[in-house]
Amino acid sequence: MIKASILADRDFAIGDIDPRLFGAFIEHLGRCVYGGIFEPGHPTADENGFRKDVLDLVKELGPTIMRYPGGNFVSGYNWEDGVGPVEERPTRLDLAWFTTEPNTFGTNEFIDWCRAAEVEPMLAVNLGTRGADAARSLVEYCNHPGGTALSDLRREHGWEKPHGVKFWCLGNEMDGPWQMESKTATEYGRVAYEAAKMMRWIDPKIELAACGSSGRNMPTFGKWEDEVLEHTFDQVGFISLHTYLNNYAKDTPAFLASPDLMDAFIDEVVAIADAVAAKRRSPKRIALSFDEWNVWYRTRRNRQERVKEGWPVAPPILEEIYTMEDALVFGGACISLLNHADRVKCACLAQLVNVIAPIMTETGGPAWRQTIFYPFAQMSRYGRGRSLRTSIKSPSYSASYFDPRGPQDLYYPVPSVPYLKASVVANDDGGLTVFALNRHLTEPLSLDLEVRGFGDLGLAAAETLHHRDLSAVNDKENPDRIKPDRFDDVTVSSSRIEMTLPPASWTVCHFARPK
Repeated sequence: MIKASILADRDFAIGDIDPRLFGAFIEHLGRCVYGGIFEPGHPTADENGFRKDVLDLVKELGPTIMRYPGGNFVSGYNWEDGVGPVEERPTRLDLAWFTTEPNTFGTNEFIDWCRAAEVEPMLAVNLGTRGADAARSLVEYCNHPGGTALSDLRREHGWEKPHGVKFWCLGNEMDGPWQMESKTATEYGRVAYEAAKMMRWIDPKIELAACGSSGRNMPTFGKWEDEVLEHTFDQVGFISLHTYLNNYAKDTPAFLASPDLMDAFIDEVVAIADAVAAKRRSPKRIALSFDEWNVWYRTRRNRQERVKEGWPVAPPILEEIYTMEDALVFGGACISLLNHADRVKCACLAQLVNVIAPIMTETGGPAWRQTIFYPFAQMSRYGRGRSLRTSIKSPSYSASYFDPRGPQDLYYPVPSVPYLKASVVANDDGGLTVFALNRHLTEPLSLDLEVRGFGDLGLAAAETLHHRDLSAVNDKENPDRIKPDRFDDVTVSSSRIEMTLPPASWTVCHFARPK
């Protein structure tokens, strides 16, 4: 058995955890909207066509903010197509995913769905084929009370009160050549600044995120963030970053190490943002919006998984089926986000339903939880409060993570990977939660945790996600094959907590003060 220890003190915190850290993402992509959250005629559909079985699972999952309508889709989207009488809305070809978009579901329906799901809406504006004028018009349509052409148009469409959308994304992945009307950093920086300026003139209370580069493996990474923030620094509060963890090399130890590269990515973007602030001698600190993150690789590189011929409506594409192994890596990514709570103030799991998602549905049939559902739900439930600084001692291993980038494939060496990856949260209720990932594939891990400043604690809830078969999945026939089990191998004595984590496991323990 391997041994590890954690030391945490209530007075030494990384930072307050913003509730927006527990966000997710809905895009007009595959069956995420049509057949996912929205399916009129489904046995559980409400009067708006929203699947109530999906809504119930969303509430259990616990996202707090929802990004919409893209993603790549937004770079060719005319928001006007998705408002007004449904029978009068145009049908368009979507060049992001080579499908036909009927526009049956649009901005107002999304706002209504967010209200039903009890989540905050986040909207992205098209800075690909459109520009600053369309962006400020959408803000006026959504947020202005009335008395103008666009705000009165919203009222005419049946939404009397303004939507009050606070968080806005200035485009999506604009350095990506796959993006409609992709841009250089200079081109994007200029249009993003002008859009931000006018959007904030209409509603000074909105919060804005500028696009970072599309990924850490992009040749534009670093220089892009620097120049974009040089243009937009005074107008935005966030810079975005995206990552998808993979196991293309079929190397489980390296795959389990990949969330540590997510930590490095966050630190690098923080350094760039702070360098821009330093050149201005500005005390302002740009926050990070990690508005796309997940495990994704099986359906990513294969065109047949991404594109169905004939321009279909809502085809089944990018429907990644997640394994137990994927859930462990996903849990590691959750820990990375919690451990950067001082600067990552918003994050969105991509995506919510069917498309690389924690929730799967059958059109006309049932809905069920994928393996990655559980770490997210536990993080959202128990990750509220302050993320604490920890001193972790753990044996480690080395790995080499493979991240393909076209003709120049990349190998990232990860020379020292602790078998234990963990986060400790001081909860708002005065208690404490430990999130722990044991990356050793065959050995249990004996963990000794010393927590200071909490007084007497008692175990309130403990669960572990573990299965002997790392390739096991949940599906329609066996929706509960992978789910958390009660975790009993934990003892509490004053400020000392001891537990034994199963090999290849994700464990969450919540401790509360006696009442």
